[in-house]
Amino acid sequence: MDQEVDKSRSVTTSGKQRAVPKGRVQRFGKFARLAGGVAGNMLARGAAQLATGKRPRVRNLLLTPKNAMRLTTQLAEMRGAAMKLGQILSMDTGDLLPQELADILATLRNAGYAMPDAQLQEVLADGLGPNFEKKLKGLESRPFAAASIGQVHRLSTRDGRAAVLKVQYPGVRESIDSDVDNLASLLRVSGLLPKHMDMSPLLAEAKSQLHEEADYEQEARYLNAFVRALGDDERFLLPRVIPSLSSSRILGMTFVPGQPIEDVAHADASERNRVAALLFELFLVELFQLRLVQTDPNFANYQYNPETGQVVLLDFGASRRFKAALVRGFRDLLARAIAGDRPGMINAAESIGYQLGPDNSSYQQTLLELADIALVPLTVNKPYDFGRSPIPQQLMQRLERLRSNSTFWQVPPIDVAYIHRKIGGLFMLATRLNAEINVHELLLPWLDEYDTAL
Repeated sequence: MDQEVDKSRSVTTSGKQRAVPKGRVQRFGKFARLAGGVAGNMLARGAAQLATGKRPRVRNLLLTPKNAMRLTTQLAEMRGAAMKLGQILSMDTGDLLPQELADILATLRNAGYAMPDAQLQEVLADGLGPNFEKKLKGLESRPFAAASIGQVHRLSTRDGRAAVLKVQYPGVRESIDSDVDNLASLLRVSGLLPKHMDMSPLLAEAKSQLHEEADYEQEARYLNAFVRALGDDERFLLPRVIPSLSSSRILGMTFVPGQPIEDVAHADASERNRVAALLFELFLVELFQLRLVQTDPNFANYQYNPETGQVVLLDFGASRRFKAALVRGFRDLLARAIAGDRPGMINAAESIGYQLGPDNSSYQQTLLELADIALVPLTVNKPYDFGRSPIPQQLMQRLERLRSNSTFWQVPPIDVAYIHRKIGGLFMLATRLNAEINVHELLLPWLDEYDTAL
């Protein structure tokens, strides 16, 4: 849930607490001190190199371990959009950013601080009323999970049901736009972002996504939609919203038992394959039937109940609805790829917003080669061995051809980027589980029945 459960291990073991800076002036001051500290480190390191007769390079001065630590620590302490944008950039454009910056931002996926108790009490009183204690039974003041937008606490309902309370950090919603702009400016001025890369669509989308994820009433509606769609499917286990413990910044839910989904890696091959195939099947239902996809690829959004074999689904704040035309175009792209229809792939890709460059150019051919490689698990009609997949290495080899091509520095279509994000997360999880799945077989019915599915 917004990376929360993944963060719970660090929070539970260390108990790190930092007050969340709330006002725009206070948060801007954090950015200013961060920029000043980075600049000071650069000057000191540059002077030391000059003293030894070396001519320092600005890029090398920026990407020092000390500056990397300063950047990630400050963003983790600020939480909110500052931290979340770092996570989004590292996951969604990691192949476009300089590798050093992608590595720095990736550390934010495992960073998390909890609110001090006094600040937590203020948020609970504001969201649930001054007598909130009467609504909460056995609330654990120490969260078992903390991340960029909120933290999660265990408790019981008044009728004795096990429950969790997702509590939003104060001020993060109001500071989203300014945080995104300030962090983008900091990265741009620092020279860590390519000058010719137009980040405007990604930044606008980041703001939109963050505003939606910060609306816990919207997340409750998404959760209810998934419960309606999957609640009768005994293969899945989902929490239920508790309206009396919920508001726009607090989300009360029933507790659902589960273990980290990665634990399935220790099960026998048939169970590993079943669970991984179930998650791919779920994605196809989300995309082609519901047109509502939970797009966050974090493993922590899935858990596993070993007693029932159910997959537990958590965190729906990053859910996204897709238009029928986009889904139809993506379906056509997959169908053309399976048929080996290269011209059809090009037409379908361009119809949903890909920019493939001039016809028959080396740039276009390289992009199509990348697509061929990435789609192998879907296009080959046999179980695909994710545990031994050469795809990541093959993709990186071909990406090197594009890094020197300025036309490559473009933000991909936002909607499609979210689908990529979801598929990439499933690929990584199937690899972690060492699973073998015939994804092609799972996909074919959706392509054949596509017209009726919409």
